[in-house]
Amino acid sequence: MSDTAGGGRTNAVLSKLSLIGDLLMLQLVFLVCSVGVVTLYPAAFALQRVLPYAIGQEHPSLMRRFWSEFKWAFRRFWAAGLALYVGSIALAFGLLFWVSTDGPVRIFALAVLVPLTGMIVGLYLSALAVLPDEPEDSTAKSLFRAANLFLLRRSLAVAGGVIGLATWFLLLARLPTLFVIGSGLVPALIAYWISRTTTTRPKKDPGDVSI
Repeated sequence: MSDTAGGGRTNAVLSKLSLIGDLLMLQLVFLVCSVGVVTLYPAAFALQRVLPYAIGQEHPSLMRRFWSEFKWAFRRFWAAGLALYVGSIALAFGLLFWVSTDGPVRIFALAVLVPLTGMIVGLYLSALAVLPDEPEDSTAKSLFRAANLFLLRRSLAVAGGVIGLATWFLLLARLPTLFVIGSGLVPALIAYWISRTTTTRPKKDPGDVSI
């Protein structure tokens, strides 16, 4: 009986270690692919679509699947991703500028920019949340519609995700080294958690065997 219990604990530990290894491997591949500005968001989208397989320990050749999803995401979303990147930089500079200034105009500007930033981040997390179930012929417009609908239906869960991501950025400001192990994984895991609060994702064909 004790041997069976010990073997069960060993298998559980090995399963957790395998999960951590798969997640760190995906994070590393994400970092490599996101070096180019135009590839940043396609890499994040590819990570999001592969993440459920890593968490479920389905092992459908994760690396091969990531590259396949990355090519798919780049073909369909590179322009939208580039626009999102430019908009994010502009919004970040705007926030930093008004935070560092004085006067009554600052209060008005931050009263507009802070909720706007939260809404954009929430929409982005919603897009990540619905990505694993998006069809192969998805477009930027259809993804935006699906994300917007998700945001409207699950606003409280998305708001929690926005707070969680904001907390991560505050932690990252104090410990920049965490960027290496969480820059792609943290938003992906938050979006995955948001998606799990709604419904169970239909199980896809696992495809190829393990790595």
